[in-house]
Amino acid sequence: MITLYDCATAPSPRRARILLAEKGVAHDTVQVDLRSGEQLGEAFRAINPACTVPALRTEEGPILTDNAAITAYLEARFPDPPMLGTTPLEKAEIASWNWRAEFEGLLAVAEALRNSVPAMANRALPGPVDYAQIPELAARGLARLQVFMTTLDERLAGRDFIAGGKLSVADITACVAVDFARIVRVKPGEQHANLLRWRAALAKRPAFKL
Repeated sequence: MITLYDCATAPSPRRARILLAEKGVAHDTVQVDLRSGEQLGEAFRAINPACTVPALRTEEGPILTDNAAITAYLEARFPDPPMLGTTPLEKAEIASWNWRAEFEGLLAVAEALRNSVPAMANRALPGPVDYAQIPELAARGLARLQVFMTTLDERLAGRDFIAGGKLSVADITACVAVDFARIVRVKPGEQHANLLRWRAALAKRPAFKL
């Protein structure tokens, strides 16, 4: 049985949850309490030395420790419905927009959050190594988020999905980024009509309620 090491409140494992649900993959779930630092304990380090979630124990046994590997595995192991595209151009377009959603969206939220919240002092980056906060990066993250919202809204003009003409991992990553931005008090407004329409449509899909 596939096992997902998850944290219900964190954005990165939510991406894996949605993907598993959209593909209808049966799996067990183990919750990892990030607030208490369980990811840094010896038990979880034995599962994932990078001390991050998600991690996915595959049917074959090996454990995958990042969303890129998890997505590649699930797409190859459970190809329907395809979430990485089917034609060469679709695959390229989806890969490009998934990367943008991660780099310009999710990482911008992480910059803003981890470099400003007192509880994350010396934890400005996830993982086993402590890094000091840089307040200037928090301000930059907030600025990057505003640009990301505008970019995404423009991309969605006349489109139901970000890339490939149907739901893909690019939509999953972008949706998680938009939702997670609320933790730093950034959310789409009336000026982002296309983005709001897209997000409302995704909300009707059971997977996106996870």
